[in-house]
Amino acid sequence: MAHSKSAQKRIRQTEVRTELNKARRSRIRTFIKKIDEAVAGGDATAARAALRDAQAEIDRGVVKGVIKRNTASRTVSRLNARVKAVAAPSA
Repeated sequence: MAHSKSAQKRIRQTEVRTELNKARRSRIRTFIKKIDEAVAGGDATAARAALRDAQAEIDRGVVKGVIKRNTASRTVSRLNARVKAVAAPSA
């Protein structure tokens, strides 16, 4: 157990940040699942809307330091490819 006041405060701050980051990461995953559901259902309009929302959430995760910039970019790129694949046959 930490002895100094500053170390105790650091532990408290870390616990709070860990919970916030878990929530943010979970939120990002939820938005990605919405895209997967729309793609599986073949609904191009819903997939595009879900992608727009997910991209904003992923970018927010980058700003907050939950995920790295290149990881976010790669994820958005792959999601975009999936959405385009659904939209292509119907267009």
